[in-house]
Amino acid sequence: IYYRAIQRPAQLRSACPFVQFGQPFSGPEFGMVKTFQVYLGAHGHNSSRSASSNSSCSNSSEDDRTYSCVHCRAHLARHQDLISKSFQGSQGRAYLFEMVVNVSCGKPEERLLLTGLHSVADIYCDCCHTVLGWKYEQAYETSQKYKEGKYIIELAHLIKDNGWDLSWVELDQRRPY
Repeated sequence: IYYRAIQRPAQLRSACPFVQFGQPFSGPEFGMVKTFQVYLGAHGHNSSRSASSNSSCSNSSEDDRTYSCVHCRAHLARHQDLISKSFQGSQGRAYLFEMVVNVSCGKPEERLLLTGLHSVADIYCDCCHTVLGWKYEQAYETSQKYKEGKYIIELAHLIKDNGWDLSWVELDQRRPY
């Protein structure tokens, strides 16, 4: 499966660069959102952490587990790109990811965060334009340099998708991240 159907709320039915309309769904209420196999294949990513562009999705593989935008269900990140669950965003808990897709970056600005001064750029969902978190452009303290080029997405904007075992999801949701 290289594209998946999503049902879009009425306010989100405007054109989106990652949504294609057509068969078997018709009308603006349905769209097709790129999955990671399409994105990675089209952009030439071929690292050991990347999914193979020739593989098909399976419902039980850990490599298929993804996180999507809770507002429009666009794919955002793969579970295997999750670095840490121990971050704090402006709206609560947040995850740090190595790589994300279907997002755009705003202009970098300096912010004093819990771990010191950083240059960060807000990231927006390409489909619904919600501010999801930020990208670390530059860390000024040596101990924080590992964050540069990484992405924070707040849990308030994430939903687990594609291949999560139900018992694992229920157990994970009971933990205080």
